[in-house]
Amino acid sequence: MCNEPFQHAPQKSLLHLNTFNSLSNEDHILAGFTTKNGGVSKGYFSSFNLGLHVNDDSDAVCTNRKLLGQHIDVPPENWVGCEQVHKASVVKVTRSMCGKGSLTYKDSIQGTDAIYTTESDVLLTLCFADCVPLYFYEPNYKLIGIAHAGWKGSVLDIAGEMIRAWEINENVNPQNIHVSIGPSIGPCCYIVDDFVINRIRDLDLGNEHVFFEVSPGQYGLDLKQLNERLMLSAGVPKENITSTSYCTSCNRDIFFSHRRDKGTTGRMLSFIGRKEV
Repeated sequence: MCNEPFQHAPQKSLLHLNTFNSLSNEDHILAGFTTKNGGVSKGYFSSFNLGLHVNDDSDAVCTNRKLLGQHIDVPPENWVGCEQVHKASVVKVTRSMCGKGSLTYKDSIQGTDAIYTTESDVLLTLCFADCVPLYFYEPNYKLIGIAHAGWKGSVLDIAGEMIRAWEINENVNPQNIHVSIGPSIGPCCYIVDDFVINRIRDLDLGNEHVFFEVSPGQYGLDLKQLNERLMLSAGVPKENITSTSYCTSCNRDIFFSHRRDKGTTGRMLSFIGRKEV
C-alpha cells in the first residue's frame, strides 16, 4: 500500500490528494482534505472550521467555505454536502443538486454518508474530525465518489456499499476502481471497547493489524486498515488502494480531532470533483 498520497498544498489550509494509482493528469480530478489552519473561526473552532453543524458562528463558516472555494477555484455554488449520520446510504449526485449543503446545513442531502457522480464541475464534499475519508475513482466511466467511515459506517460496510452501487447501477467492474484513504484518527489514539470490537469480529475479515488489545476490554482500532479490508473483500485490487499515515489526533497543529478535543471542535472538509475541459 502506497503511503502519503496527500501532499501539502501551497496554502496552509489544504492537503491535496496527489494521486490515485494510475491516475493521469488528463483525468482532471481535483481532490483534497483541508487542515484546521487558514480561516477566520475563533476559539474551539480556530481557525478553518468548515462544519456548518458544530455551533460555530455561521458567518465565519461560510467565509471559510468561500475561502476554500477561492483556493481551489470551485465556488460553493458547485458544491454538494450531506447530513452525515454514520450509516451506509449511497446517493448519486447530479449537477442539478449543486449548492445543496454548501452554505446552509438544512439544505444538505439528508441521512447520507456516501455520494458519487458521473458529472463534471460538481464538487462532492463531506466533513471530518477523526472518521475516515474514502475517495473513489473509476477511469473508464469517469465516476468519482467520497464516503465518510467512522466505526459505525465501517461495520455497516459503507465502502463496500459504494463499490456495489457502482457495480450494480453503473456497470462498473470493481477491479477498475481506485480508492484513496485520507487522514483519520489512528490506532495510536483510537481506543474502543468490546462492544465495538465484537461488531468488527462479526465482519469475519481477519483481525490481524485491524485492532490490538491495550488493556483488558480496551483496544486500539485501525479504521484505515479496516476499510482497506472491506474494499478488498468487495473486489478492489490491493494495488488500487492508497492510504495516508496521517493521524488526526496526533497532529494537533494540522487537524481538528473529535476524540482529542473532547467533542468540541471544528471539522475538516474532504472534497473531490472532475473539472470540465
